[in-house]
Amino acid sequence: QINFVACQLFALLAAFWFRIYLSPSHASSAVRHAFATLFGIYFAVFCFGWYSIHLFVLVMMNYGIMNMASISNIHRYSFVVAMGYLTLCHISRIYIFHYGILTTDFSGPLMIITQKITTLACQLHDGIGRQAEELTAEQNRLAVKSRPSLLEYLSYLLNFMSIIAGPCSNYKDYIAFIEGRHVHMKLLEVNWKQKGYDRLPDPSPTGAVMYKLCITLVSLILFLTLTKNFPMAYIIDNEFLDKTPFFSRLGYLYVVTQAAKPKYYFAWTLADAVNNAAGYGFSGVDERGTFRWDLLSNLNIWNIETATSFKMYLENWNIQTAAWLKRVCYDRARWHPTALTFILSALWHGIYPGYYFTFLTGILITLAARAIRNNCRHHFLSSVPLKIAYDIVTWAVTQLAVCYTVAPFVMLAVEPTIKFYKSVYFHMHILSILVLLLLPIRPQTHSVRRAQNQAMPNSVKNK
Repeated sequence: QINFVACQLFALLAAFWFRIYLSPSHASSAVRHAFATLFGIYFAVFCFGWYSIHLFVLVMMNYGIMNMASISNIHRYSFVVAMGYLTLCHISRIYIFHYGILTTDFSGPLMIITQKITTLACQLHDGIGRQAEELTAEQNRLAVKSRPSLLEYLSYLLNFMSIIAGPCSNYKDYIAFIEGRHVHMKLLEVNWKQKGYDRLPDPSPTGAVMYKLCITLVSLILFLTLTKNFPMAYIIDNEFLDKTPFFSRLGYLYVVTQAAKPKYYFAWTLADAVNNAAGYGFSGVDERGTFRWDLLSNLNIWNIETATSFKMYLENWNIQTAAWLKRVCYDRARWHPTALTFILSALWHGIYPGYYFTFLTGILITLAARAIRNNCRHHFLSSVPLKIAYDIVTWAVTQLAVCYTVAPFVMLAVEPTIKFYKSVYFHMHILSILVLLLLPIRPQTHSVRRAQNQAMPNSVKNK
């Protein structure tokens, strides 16, 4: 953990230096690629020692696949090899280290690299192996038309800004950043002459970085004060279960789940700040004319804490991983996309039984929440008081459903998970099954989802 924080803080300083002294106007793309790669390799070796060899082995194995495999199968072979190697490493953590997480735990960076490898493979397949009319609007925009060089490939996968804690980004966005086109492309989407500008503005990420560092500091303080004082294990303590009423246990479950969040807020926000400090992550201009630096943001804390649906919560938590799951699985699955996406997410996280309890429960609750929303929400939109009441109730249910779902994710093992679910009478499982049995469900076919995806950019532009 100390190595992780030290590397990220050093990466933050290196990112500022990179943006100022190795900007596209001062250095060629090759120099920027080389610097980002070499520093990334150094950070990996510093943090993980000999375990970092796993990162380099996987990267080079898939470089061979990317150059030798047929374009029609490149995404399949890359996916199988990357996920297979990651799974073998996850297995070693259980059977060799007995549920222990190594102080030099290389699985986190390996998970990010797996995302990038499969993302690039799918986008290469879209760009070279498929016709434009077969693709959604997003797939067309992100499709890669030629295989990257070795330097570009290594830079994308191993750059110092994301090798420790991510996030995963799209290959075309990263290359545009290195070549100095990243911000310019986003600015061209706005008519600046109408806003009174004679030329394109030059947005600085400094304000966004400072804001995110403040969030990082607050998250660190909360982690040091709350997380250790409210352990998840206490909710299955025998004395606690014997003396605490059911609804009080649910309230405490919410508290311990909240206490577990700051470490994620800390790591993801700091990683976002590192990328922004290097000049990467500009996403355009909002309705108020404010420059946005959230292209790589992994969470939206306000939307998480005020989420009134399971879907809204998931869309704002680990955003880049959700985007990866959508691009490599959900959008490409012909049948049962929701179930397959949750299963892939569980497999990507590891093979601890608690992960599978969490994601299988997530499938059930997601389907039930979708059925309730489709059948009930429109009845509460006729007046403001009804809408407010609906939002309050759905907020409370959503927060408790998330707590119920993620508890096994923290507990990891089977025995504490079963003990926890027994202590709360499997109530969310039972309620979700009843909802699915009693309410009509409108299935969303692959063709309908494709049409919606293709229409989305136009509808957003019209708004």
